[in-house]
Amino acid sequence: MTIRVLLADDQALLRSAFRVLVDSEPDMEVVGEASDGAEAVRLTKEQHADVVLMDIRMPGTDGLAATRLISADPELADVRVVILTTFEVDDYVVQSLRAGASGFLGKGSEPEELLNAIRIAAGGQALLSPAATTGLIARFLATDDPADADRDPARSERLDSLTVREREVLVQVAGGHSNDEIAERLEVSPLTVKTHVNRAMAKLGARDRAQLVVTAYESGLVRPRVE
Repeated sequence: MTIRVLLADDQALLRSAFRVLVDSEPDMEVVGEASDGAEAVRLTKEQHADVVLMDIRMPGTDGLAATRLISADPELADVRVVILTTFEVDDYVVQSLRAGASGFLGKGSEPEELLNAIRIAAGGQALLSPAATTGLIARFLATDDPADADRDPARSERLDSLTVREREVLVQVAGGHSNDEIAERLEVSPLTVKTHVNRAMAKLGARDRAQLVVTAYESGLVRPRVE
């Protein structure tokens, strides 16, 4: 099955470079290019893209707004957005994760990292750059009020639907651990972990593991570590 990739970046040179890289792989193809967010949303629908590589800073409708539009559209529920950013430590990245992006990747990443990110996002099975993404969320989810910084009552109530084991697994996912690592930590099988992750996603309405991480922090289940 070929992964259909849409490129959204206002720099034509970068889009050309990404196109050559993606089209060189037998299991993926570029189905469109967009120079702004509005065009990205339109082409995502028209070309039935599986994964959108989305730049944040674009003229007009930026990548953040476009990610929200894609994530909010029921017809695009299976589309995964990967944020491409020049600055990996960026408040916009976390806002994008909140808006529905599956993860992020720095524009300076190695070609194999980008290709692997596309495959991971398309599969919906793993969080991109776990440690870095988790660090970003921990750093930026806080507000100015430390007492209420990382606790969202609505999200906390939603956690009541989780079993004790599902909560344990969610904490591990928020720590950036893979299913195999979680299985070893909790002394269960990777298949059991996958089942718990999928059930937690269904109960919390999460599109993927990235959204589980955001929920874990915003609910207060996991608290940002103070450096």
